[in-house]
Amino acid sequence: MTAADTTRPLVLVSNRGPVTFQDDGEMKRGTGGLVTALTGLASHREATWIASAMTDRDTEVAQENGGRPFAVDAPDDDGQFSIRLVASDPQAYDAFYNVISNPMLWFIQHYLWDLSNAPDIGRHEVDAYEHGYKVVNRDLADAVLEEIEGQDEPVVMVHDYQLYLVPRMVREVRPDVFLHHFVHIPWTQPDAWRVLPKRIRNEIYLGLLANDIIGFHTRSYRRNFLQCCRDLMELDVDMEAGIVRVEDREVWVRAYPLPIDYAATRRVAARPRVAEFEEKVLARRREFSIVRVDRADLSKNVLRGFTAFDLFLTQNPEFAERITFTAQLIPSRTDVEQYADYLERIEAVVAVVNHRHGTPDWMPIDLKLRDDLDEAVASYKHYDVMMVNAMFDGMNLVAKEGPLVNEREGVSILGENTGAHEELGEFALSVNPFDVQELADAICAALHMEGEERARRAKGLKEIITQRDPGDWIDDQIADIRSKARAGAGQAVSPTRS
Repeated sequence: MTAADTTRPLVLVSNRGPVTFQDDGEMKRGTGGLVTALTGLASHREATWIASAMTDRDTEVAQENGGRPFAVDAPDDDGQFSIRLVASDPQAYDAFYNVISNPMLWFIQHYLWDLSNAPDIGRHEVDAYEHGYKVVNRDLADAVLEEIEGQDEPVVMVHDYQLYLVPRMVREVRPDVFLHHFVHIPWTQPDAWRVLPKRIRNEIYLGLLANDIIGFHTRSYRRNFLQCCRDLMELDVDMEAGIVRVEDREVWVRAYPLPIDYAATRRVAARPRVAEFEEKVLARRREFSIVRVDRADLSKNVLRGFTAFDLFLTQNPEFAERITFTAQLIPSRTDVEQYADYLERIEAVVAVVNHRHGTPDWMPIDLKLRDDLDEAVASYKHYDVMMVNAMFDGMNLVAKEGPLVNEREGVSILGENTGAHEELGEFALSVNPFDVQELADAICAALHMEGEERARRAKGLKEIITQRDPGDWIDDQIADIRSKARAGAGQAVSPTRS
């Protein structure tokens, strides 16, 4: 493969695609940070995007196009995409998504299991892996193989934890393929992976190690993966260079921190609908405002955030009726028992805090359970404090979006286990996400911070956030693809990066 070969169309593979089709004929933009990242990639280079059909109408649209790629104009002026939607057996997909991907892998990769109580891995989980996770991975791998048929040394970029088996399935048929896999969530230390039966764990690792390059958001996750390859798979690992030697191949392991499209985010902030929400935000505003915007996911640590706010109000009664904590939470995976239960617990804690501290004219916590980007951005623009206290997070784009558009020199409280902390921690108030007293103290410190210090931190955050955009993120990966290809051809390459 030459450097020029990587200018050919790319094949992207993810579980969720850039759009979903609704029964009423409407086409909606896919949700989540992965879609945001890949939308930038697909806009940056010619690519075919292969993804699972998420709705019944998705399946119908796939059938109408003969199971082949078709062009769509994405919402929000994100450009035109060539997409291919792959419909799996509904029972297989349910097992793939709701038993193995979420919660099993998601919980392992966010340290969410309470190991004294769960998980119990029995026939149900093993069957879900064999007849769900493997099946859906095979469906997407077969679509990839069809898409690259006839191409010499094609380039395929696979994304995230749902598709760890796809690379090996593709490699077995097309050994000439160049495979790159980006993992958008944390990678945990070796002991966390011992939850999985050894056979399943080995298949997942060998699936990932069929790639030429594996990417993570942070150096910490990269280091954890390399350590897992050494401890769990007993492979030859060069920790400094980030290379795993498996069979007769070298796999490069890299960190590519994901930036936001700051220009696009600022365009959203200038929308008329955002201005309409701003009027409502300012009309309801008290003297101080705390904001958080998250999915209602266990990893986001929402309950401890509210508990810390409860503690703050108890210890600082002078802020009564002067502050509002606005939390816009997007219900997530509510068909998974753990997530449905978590959402109920969130609502219960909010009710307790509002009852304990509220008055007839004031509710301390304003909870909004909906997904509305314009409303969220309106809140971003006027917070005094933004809370991002995830227990563990791949990156967390909210930590970058909020400071970018905020107009009040708001202070960021940022959990030290959030991926964005590696880049932004210097200018945020860094907290241990499990220490609710430290979090309560951070709220107090943020609200009492002198204007000059607030301005210094806000300026520092904006400068970091605007240094790179998704095009740079993509270019870094393409550059490594080219370097790796030259290395495979026996050509000299530049020194490896972290």
